[in-house]
Parts: sequence; structure tokens; C-alpha cells
Amino acid sequence: MSIPVWVLLGFAAWTIATLLGSVGVYRWSRILTGRAGLSDFPADAPHGEQWYRRAMRAHANCVENLPVYGAIVVALVATGLRSEFLDGLAILLLTARVLQTLVHIALPESDSSVGIRFRFFLTQLVCMATMAAVVVRSV
Repeated sequence: MSIPVWVLLGFAAWTIATLLGSVGVYRWSRILTGRAGLSDFPADAPHGEQWYRRAMRAHANCVENLPVYGAIVVALVATGLRSEFLDGLAILLLTARVLQTLVHIALPESDSSVGIRFRFFLTQLVCMATMAAVVVRSV
């Protein structure tokens, strides 16, 4: 299996880990201790502590970007493209994704924390755009 495919699996695993390790822990710890009911977490109303709200957004960010990267990997596999350059971009993308998520959850909203998150997001966008351009140039 190629590195970009391994990274796709890692990205999916990170998305699940983000959900379970943040949103899931928060909700189930409250449900199991009787501090909340199953229906106490409406999707259309703000609730919970600030880090929990950031965790929900961080998980949503993962879910939003996973199919985009997945489409690029499908194109790489379909064209048979492999290179150390693409491998490096894939690894950089996953590293930036993990760091963006961690910063999003761990640091309160401020100009500097949002700036850091944006840099990690921009890194991912550049990686994906470059990988897509490599595919397009190869066909």
C-alpha cells in the first residue's frame, strides 16, 4: 500500500479518535454519571464547555476535509502515481491535520491560536492542491 493510502487510513482513524476522545468522552461521562440525558446534546443549540464546543468543530473540520483528501488519493491510485514527493506531502498533510485538531481543542480562542490553526489548515490545503496538480499534470 502506498504512503498516501496509509495516510488516508490514518486521517480516518484520527477523525474517529477525535470524535471518541473528545466529544464522546464529554457526552458519555455526563450521561453515565447522570449529569445529562441522551437527548441533552441538541445539534442546533450551543451547549457544553468551550473546549467541548471547539472539539465538535475540530471533529467537523476532520469530516469536511477527509473526503477531499480521499478523492485525491483515489486519483493517485487510479493513475498509479507514486513518488517520494507525494509521500512527503501526504505525511505533512496528516501531521498538519493532527496539529490543527490538537490546537483547536486545547487552546482557547484567541488571535494567536486561530492564526496557528489557520497555518496548519493552509499547510493541508497546499499539500492537497499540490497533490491534485501532480495528478492533473500526469494525465
